[in-house]
Order: sequence, then C-alpha cells, then structure tokens
Amino acid sequence: MSPFRFFTTHKPLFSFCFNSSFPYSNPKPTISHFHSHTQTKPTTNFNKSSTKQTFITPKAYMKDTITTISNILRYSSWDSAQQHLQTLTIKWDSYTVNQVLKTHPPMEKSWLFFSWASGLRNFKHDQFTYTTMMDIFGEARRISSMKFVFQQMQDKGVKADVVTYTSMLHWLSNDGDVDGAVKLWEEMKEKGVGPTVVSYTAYMKVLFDNGRVKEATEVYKEMIRAGWAPSCVTYTVLMEHLAGCGKFNEVLDIFIKMQEAGVQPDKAACNILVENCCKAGETRVMMKILEYMKENSLVLRQPIYTKALETLKTAGESDALLKESNRHLSVHYKKPEPLVKDTVSDTISIDQRLVLYLLTRKHFVGVDFLLKDMMEKNVFLTPEIVSSVIDAYTAHERSHGAVVAYEYGKKIGIKYEKYLYLSLVGLFMRTNSFPMIVDIVEEMIKSGFFLGVNQSALLIYKLGCANKPVSAAKVFDLLPDNEKNTTTYTALMAAYFASRRTCKGLEIFKEMKDVGIPVVVGTYNVLLAGLEKSGRVVEFEYYRKEKKQMQNISFSENEECAEEMSCNMLFGRDYAS
Repeated sequence: MSPFRFFTTHKPLFSFCFNSSFPYSNPKPTISHFHSHTQTKPTTNFNKSSTKQTFITPKAYMKDTITTISNILRYSSWDSAQQHLQTLTIKWDSYTVNQVLKTHPPMEKSWLFFSWASGLRNFKHDQFTYTTMMDIFGEARRISSMKFVFQQMQDKGVKADVVTYTSMLHWLSNDGDVDGAVKLWEEMKEKGVGPTVVSYTAYMKVLFDNGRVKEATEVYKEMIRAGWAPSCVTYTVLMEHLAGCGKFNEVLDIFIKMQEAGVQPDKAACNILVENCCKAGETRVMMKILEYMKENSLVLRQPIYTKALETLKTAGESDALLKESNRHLSVHYKKPEPLVKDTVSDTISIDQRLVLYLLTRKHFVGVDFLLKDMMEKNVFLTPEIVSSVIDAYTAHERSHGAVVAYEYGKKIGIKYEKYLYLSLVGLFMRTNSFPMIVDIVEEMIKSGFFLGVNQSALLIYKLGCANKPVSAAKVFDLLPDNEKNTTTYTALMAAYFASRRTCKGLEIFKEMKDVGIPVVVGTYNVLLAGLEKSGRVVEFEYYRKEKKQMQNISFSENEECAEEMSCNMLFGRDYAS
C-alpha cells in the first residue's frame, strides 16, 4: 500500500469530470488530494435599476469552458494552445485557472499555462492556484520545482495556509524526505499557521509510516490538547499502524471505542482493516469488522474480497458471513477457475473448445460472434458452457453479451439456476440497461424462482428511473399475490413518478387504498415528492396533511411491522422522485 493512499481514498476533493458538448474528448482529472483547497466561483451582483447589468455566467457554461481549455492544453502544441487561449472571451480569474489546473493537463503544459496566466492583465495567482501547481509537481516527484513554486509564492507576498503546508508535507514524505516534512511542520507552526485535524492526521501518518511512533503519539496528544476531535481518518491511521504491528486486540478496542465516541468507521476504513487482517492471517478481528459492515451495508472492494476469501479458506474458517455481506461479489465467485476444466471432456466439439478458449482469455468480442453464428447454424453448446459465458459476462459488466448468451440458452431449452437469473437482473440494475428484463423475470418465475419483495421493488423503481414504466408495470404484474404488498406497490408508484407519469402514480396510490394495501410513511414520501416535482400544489398540501395525521396515529400506537419497515427503508425521508 502506498504511504498516502489512505487519505486519497478518504478525502477526494475537487475531482470533477464534466460532460462536454465540445468536439474535444473529456479528460479525467487526477488532482484530488485530501488537502485540496475548497474554492467557490465568485459571482458579481448587479443593480436591477441600472441600465447596464453584469451577466452571471451559468454554471453549466463554466464547466464546459474549463473542459474546453483543458482539452486545448492537452491536445494542442503550446504555440497553438496559446493562440486559442487568447481568442477566448472569458474573464480569467483564479477560480477558472485553478479548475483548469485540477483537470491535470500534461505537467509541462500546466506550468506553461500557469506562467502564461501570470502575465494576464488584472490577474494574480492566489493560494489556490499556487497550491494546485505544487500538487502537480509533487505528484510527478518534481520536488525541486514544487519548492520553486512555493518560494515564488512567498516572494509574491501570497500567504501560505495550512492546506498549502499539508500538501507540501505530503509530497516531501512521499518522495522519502521525512526530515524535510518534519522541518516543514515546525516551520508552519513557527509562522503561526494553526494545524487542523486533517493536517494533524496527515503528519501522524507520515511519522507512523516511517517508524517514528513516539513522535506520532506526541502529535496525537497535541491534537487532543488543541481541542481537535479525532476523525474517522485519524482513528483509521491509528488502527492501521497497530494492525501493522500485529496488535489486533488494540485495533478491535479502538474500532469499538470510536463508535462509542460517535465516529462511525466508513467503507474505506473497513477495507483497510480487512486488508491488514488478511496480511496477518487474523480472522477473529476480520469477522468482527465484517459483522459491522453487514449491519451498516458497507462492502469490500473486489481485490480485498478475494484476499479475504483466500484467507478464510486457508484458515479453515467459514466464509458465509463474508459472502452474505458482499452478495454482489459472492455471485461472481460462485464458480471460479475450475469451471472451464470441469466442462472440458474428450467428446467436446471444436466449436465448444473454441468458446471455452476465448472465454478463458477474456476475448469476449470473439465469444459474441461465435454465439451469434451458433444460433444461426443451430450448433449445440452444453448448459455448463452457456452458464459459464453468462457468469463471465455478468462479472465483467457486459450486458449485451449476457443477453445474447441467455437467448441462445433459451432457444436450446436450457433451464438456468437461480443465481444466474439474479446475476442478470443485478447486472441490468448496475448498468441501468434493461434488455429483455420482463422476459427474464417471467422465465425466472416460471422456473419457481422469485426475486423477493425488496429486490422486486428495487427493480421496478429502477425501470421507472430508466423511463420504462410499461416494463415496470409488467414486472409488477408477474409478481405472486403475496409479494404485491406495500413495498412493491410503492415502488410501482415511484416508477410512474420517476418517468413523469404523475396521473398513473396517483392511480396506483388510490388503488392501494381501494384493495386494502397499507399506506405507510415511505408511500407518502414517494407521493409527495412526485406531486411536488410535477407542480400539483393543491394535491400536495392535501396529502401532506393526510401523512401528518397518519404519522400521529402510528406514533400513538408505536407499532411498525416488517413490511412497513421495508418500505420506509427503501423510500425514506431523503427520497427524491
């Protein structure tokens, strides 16, 4: 693990990637460090009575402008780029220059652009632009250039703040200059720049990673004396250090105490701890962390999930909790590498061997062509091979290929297992594309498999968000009677509202009442959000009062059934149509 990966995982700030209608492609910015400045675009107010009004540039236009400037720098020579920049009719301020630099054009172009901006009339670099330019040099390990910019910043009279110092401290330690980082920390305090919890945590991380445990402990104590409460990042730095020393009892103690202090471990913290448990073969603490992740709906990253699976297998421990808390990944690992070996036999045809070979090499385009050709020529593939293809396609998010394989299997009469149906439905929901979804759900139910209330409700709602209300209604109609309850009815109503079918949404709400389906808080949340978005003020006020009356009655009875809890969890108070 890189020395400072923890912070880039926890505090990614200002990593904007804007969609553009301009002819240039859209670059992906990479300057996104936990110590980045927070800077807002300044706006100019104007007097309405004045005959001359100042136009405020729309936000969308500014995004496109920044993307265009970045692409000019990225794809043009500097001479050509300079000519383009001079023709742009925009106001060059520090916000614009800073955001362009944060899209991370090539380093040389970034510096030339930074220097070019210095010569613009009525423009001055500030701590935001200087710090971002130092970040660019630091990330490229051009430490001397970073120090030059810092010196230039001081010569120009621009005051370096705690974010600037923390940025430099990080890049110095990342380059191996720990003494330089320590010296910079002392310089920062001597100049009266007060550290924050972020800078304290960053400095502690530097010291821990370089074996200066006593100094790091003193920094932690100093932070507490200064009145800064440890953040989740701070606690994770402490636990990561202890785990590296093999002190997992202390890790578990801090893991529990931070929650008692009101600080909940986040996804990144849990992933880091599980990874350290895997390195040390520590399964007891890993199980405690997995229990917490399951309770709080947190999941592991795929590489760490794989390591955890191997660690539990080596230790002879059950992997049931790991798979239960990471169901989206456990499906992909249901049939690992032996899948192809088990399928191969002496009687297998050349076509089948070719499919397996391409599948093993992950040449999915070739598999697509073979499947289509086999469908046309009625060439037979075994059910195991077809299942292997669907398994691989769902694991690699290839929805089109998965549908082709499914159609082929259906044509030759293959009966799929439940996990394959669930894999396909899950793939469609993740990629927000729903080819043949109604057909797949129908076949699944005919085979005696059911999605369950919560997954059915989520699928119905996602279909509405994808502007497929007809498919959502068909899926709802396919559900067995015992699954047509408050949650699925509310999901169908939400699907209609999401696809701007307000009248149909209201019809479903009234139908719920007519057939005696209980209406709960989550149902009203969906109804009110849909009415408000469609501008139906009178009905909105009427049902808002009705919801309030219902809540008063529910509060006095103090009862909430499982069905009501399920609906309220899916469509809670933060629901927006």
